[in-house]
Amino acid sequence: MKFLKNISMTNQIMIGMVLGILAGLLIGPAIAPIKIFGDIFLRLIQMSVVVLVMGAVIEAVGSLDSREIGKLGIKITAWFMGSTLVAAALGIVLGYLIKPGTGINVQLESSAIESNTDSLYDIILNFFPANVMESMSSANMIQVIIFSLLFGFSISVLSTKTDLSALMGGIKQFNVVILNIVKVVMKMAPLGIFSLIAWVTGTIGLAVILPLAKFLLAMAIGTVIFMFLWIMLTATYVKVNPLMLTKKLWRMTVVAFTTTSSAITLPVKMEDSEKKLGISPRISRLVGPLGMALNSNGLALYLSLAAITLAQFYSIEFTVLDTIQMVVLSTLACLGTVVVPGGGLVALAIVIPSLGLPLESIALLAGIDWFSGMFRTVLNVDADALIAMILAHDEKEIDYAIFNSTTEVSSESK
Repeated sequence: MKFLKNISMTNQIMIGMVLGILAGLLIGPAIAPIKIFGDIFLRLIQMSVVVLVMGAVIEAVGSLDSREIGKLGIKITAWFMGSTLVAAALGIVLGYLIKPGTGINVQLESSAIESNTDSLYDIILNFFPANVMESMSSANMIQVIIFSLLFGFSISVLSTKTDLSALMGGIKQFNVVILNIVKVVMKMAPLGIFSLIAWVTGTIGLAVILPLAKFLLAMAIGTVIFMFLWIMLTATYVKVNPLMLTKKLWRMTVVAFTTTSSAITLPVKMEDSEKKLGISPRISRLVGPLGMALNSNGLALYLSLAAITLAQFYSIEFTVLDTIQMVVLSTLACLGTVVVPGGGLVALAIVIPSLGLPLESIALLAGIDWFSGMFRTVLNVDADALIAMILAHDEKEIDYAIFNSTTEVSSESK
């Protein structure tokens, strides 16, 4: 146990991932029952995510001056939409350069994913909750965030007329308790990650990757290019060392890569944003949850790359207008998409039929969804933190002493 205490949580998770791959390959399908430990870990994290998001957004918005909310909201929206559009465009460029859909010889089976038949009216309407308790029970993050934004805004407005310090104090204390629960659960992360990776490699195996190795290679290259550009842009804009910035992002990157879930990674992202990047809680606790639901750079890259891949598989040529439509669809499909493993297939069911591609073609990518989800989640999570850092710089709310510190302030050192 003393030996483990000397190893950071990040390295413990990395070790768990490597051991999980080896165990899955050596033992094979017989290792499947071990998945129970991974599922327990995911559930324990997920049980806190909804109330964590609510509390964080309410506290962040409630602490703002009501006149600042609109200005900050416009900045957040602009950065989210801009980065998502760039990611979608990058996916198209990589698709045409690497051509991951050519040379695939796979017999497609009927896809279990159903086409999304909701009209634009329904999609917009579903952003707004009719019953917030129902939204919470179904973990509908968009609806939960809408309610939380209104709750926090009401606190901000009423605070000028009424003393709501007791209410805000209670919300802050509640958030501290929830974050502590998450810290306790995160101690299970190495075992949970080991179990999930062992199950994936043992039951699915690496053979399923081979026919689509070029697709995963394109995802990996896209992830590296996008993160390099984002890190350099942020480091230049915020005036920090890009290598130090990369190091500070490492823990959330590892958790995102191994869990393939933005929701599971949210507590780590928020903690590291405040205790490693030096971002103020006011910015971190607003941008973090909003980014989880609304800023999906990795998913946008995946959707546009997947569309190009499937078009190449069927030998279909897209026109310039088709390509523009693809970028727009890939960007819009990211809004509020499920933030748990498997959400990429749901988003594909929105984009693929709209481009005239057969719905059953989704089955081609279903077998590698977990593996492509690793890259998607890294971009989704890390880009949120970098946007939060840019906004914190604009608001003069970065503690450079924390950022430049070589001592880990997070729970890893505890």
